[in-house]
Amino acid sequence: MRRTLKTLPPCLVAFLLMLTVAFAGNAQELQKKLEGLKGISGIEKLESDHYAEKYLVRITQPVDHKNPVAGTFTQRVIVAHVGFDRPTILVTEGYGAAYALNPRYQEELSKLLDANMVFVEYRYFLESTPTPCNWEYLTAENSAYDLHNVNQTFRRLYTGKWVSTGISKGGQTTCLYRAWFPDDVDFSVPYVAPLNRGVEDGRHEPFLRKVGTKKDRRKIETFQTEILKHKDEIIPMLEKFCKDKKLVFRIPMAEVLDYCVLEYPFALWQWGTPTSVIPPLTSDTQTLFQHLVDISSPDYFAEDQPNISFFVQAARELGYYGYDTKPLRKYLTIDSSKGYLNRIMLPKELVDKVEYRPELYHKVHDFLRDNDPKMIFIYGEVDPWSATRVPIFKGKVNEQVYIQPGGSHRARISNMPEDMKEKILTQINKWLAE
Repeated sequence: MRRTLKTLPPCLVAFLLMLTVAFAGNAQELQKKLEGLKGISGIEKLESDHYAEKYLVRITQPVDHKNPVAGTFTQRVIVAHVGFDRPTILVTEGYGAAYALNPRYQEELSKLLDANMVFVEYRYFLESTPTPCNWEYLTAENSAYDLHNVNQTFRRLYTGKWVSTGISKGGQTTCLYRAWFPDDVDFSVPYVAPLNRGVEDGRHEPFLRKVGTKKDRRKIETFQTEILKHKDEIIPMLEKFCKDKKLVFRIPMAEVLDYCVLEYPFALWQWGTPTSVIPPLTSDTQTLFQHLVDISSPDYFAEDQPNISFFVQAARELGYYGYDTKPLRKYLTIDSSKGYLNRIMLPKELVDKVEYRPELYHKVHDFLRDNDPKMIFIYGEVDPWSATRVPIFKGKVNEQVYIQPGGSHRARISNMPEDMKEKILTQINKWLAE
């Protein structure tokens, strides 16, 4: 027979009620502590499948940390609570934070270390965009100061070890934040974090000419060529595809196709897609086209995309990659892809007005060269972004770089080979115990 609360022994009922009251009190205590933090507003309780408590809060930040007159904006921060005595993972997200609102979301280090999480949406993305949107203040330095402010604010709640981490652009952010504020955290774990030294860095193209096997590379290039050979049939398909998705471009559709084809090998290797999924050349053009847009969608080159803030930073200071047009020159509409990021992917008002500044590259490079911060870098072997991974300097004890064999941009500690995973976790736990 099913037992209800009414049929349980009185002593057990009292114990359960006591636990319920205690849990509610702890939850109320956390919320009160959040309310007591300077600069925090808009506190919202979130559901979570993994954390005892989870909240969305807004923190007031200067639009320009060196110029208070520029005003303020609110930045979204997600706080996932395990315990005040546990370590805290500071997630230096490089884009928007919407996905972290999901009740099922659990950051990897937070899971592995049973740690709290403070997840910071990057400035100028989604709800952390200042009004008006003045691109002048979208800088890596301002983002580092944003994170420093978050760190100093939430350290009042979480006094244990702090670990910064991020993925891709978030991994870049982890590095630059550490370069500006080396002592804010105890150690850092950037995932697949590039350190580019130019808008078209120049190291990605040679990487793509060597990655994988000759058979893989030949299959990719043959597919690209086949698409371009059939552009008269495929361009109408592309036009319909873009019309259905309401995509707008500042270049002709034939050039959009060129860029989708040029982007194709980068996108395929970045996400670890096996070349076995490339359809046979005997397939009909609709099948070939569908595979192309599945891997290299034209929305990447459309105007007013959600990640347009990233392209502004890439052009100004984070760097990016170029395309090798030589093997396909015979079939391309464009004469050259040089300068494509500035020409077709920036906001209209910034076209031809943004110059790349190499200072950020040198700041992070020199910080790693001249110091030995506790940092574990995770990369994937076939990920084109690993072409611009951080340098490994001789004589360093704390800087550690792990490259997942056959790994892509999805490389994580949890999917590393067991021996690498064990080394990484042993080092992390050693640092936590210090």
